[in-house]
Amino acid sequence: MTTLEDRVRRLADDLVGSGAETGLQVAVYQDGKQVVDVVAGAADATTGRPVTPDTPFYVYSAGKAMTATIVHLLAERGAFGEAEYDARIADFWPEFAQHGKQGVTIRHALTHTAGIPGLPADVTPEEVCDWDRICARVAALEPWWEPGTKTAYHAYTFGFILGELVRRVTGRPISELLRTEIAEPLGVPGELWFGMPAAEIPRAARLEADPRAAGFELPADSPFWKLAPPAVNPDATFGNRTDVLQADIPAGGKVSARGIARLYAALLGEVDGVRLLSPERARGLTRVAYSGPDELFGMPSSWSLGLACGRPGAAPGTQDTWFGWGGVGGSYAGMDAATGTTLAIGKTRLSIDFETATRITALLDG
Repeated sequence: MTTLEDRVRRLADDLVGSGAETGLQVAVYQDGKQVVDVVAGAADATTGRPVTPDTPFYVYSAGKAMTATIVHLLAERGAFGEAEYDARIADFWPEFAQHGKQGVTIRHALTHTAGIPGLPADVTPEEVCDWDRICARVAALEPWWEPGTKTAYHAYTFGFILGELVRRVTGRPISELLRTEIAEPLGVPGELWFGMPAAEIPRAARLEADPRAAGFELPADSPFWKLAPPAVNPDATFGNRTDVLQADIPAGGKVSARGIARLYAALLGEVDGVRLLSPERARGLTRVAYSGPDELFGMPSSWSLGLACGRPGAAPGTQDTWFGWGGVGGSYAGMDAATGTTLAIGKTRLSIDFETATRITALLDG
């Protein structure tokens, strides 16, 4: 009998064998049990170091679920008071109130409606890697609209807004809470990171550009540059920098597929006796909280309280039972609330599409 893991392994081997991918990690959990743990190819094409199940991949925005989960953990413990998600961020981070942002709430940040989707045009990689400097710059941003009235993807700012909120409320960096409240209880302390310790960096997968993108450059007036200016463009070069790998950038994560798939499984139910949130609290991650056109790109978008709605390959804004995050280059991590299935995919090649994630997700439909 051919199992799901057999089918995923065959597809992963075919993708690497054909040259479509160079290094892959795929993990699937069903009702709290891991049913797929597949690796293929090289974590570093220059040395031939193979991908292993615990290899950390910089999956960019696919790591945003870790940030959202920490915020929900704190809300469940009463850290934001009775207002919970409607608490104002400036009540905990007074500097954030600059330029009329005093009304921005935690709900606005989780649903990408806070009004500050883009980093300053002159931001540098060194600033993004310096927590105090980048948070000061985010606090000084001017909103593009009245909070809560419009949406645009907060690519980087999502992480810094919520990460500094967590630090102000708890007195601890968000990376520490990720370790003590999520990674260690789930038994994957070396597989879920915002910033990786220097000693761990040699384990990380080395990202590479998609050959299909050779010679292609976004025009200078592309809306994308308003979110992530060219100096901090989330490409392979940026993602391989040692300072970036070490930095707390909670708009993304350096994770193994099985580590973040395990996190999602512990949101839907128990994993080896560990459940991260109560069922009622977790439902906030699997219900649409805001829908509307993206102000920069014009496409439909739908958000739960911290996750994007829709499966890989689905039209933007599709509201089905999948909730999760895709990352630059085609990585993905998410969950199907209807079936209790969670999926994560790490990739060395930063593809120009989500074709690999779409094909792997399709195998789960049966």
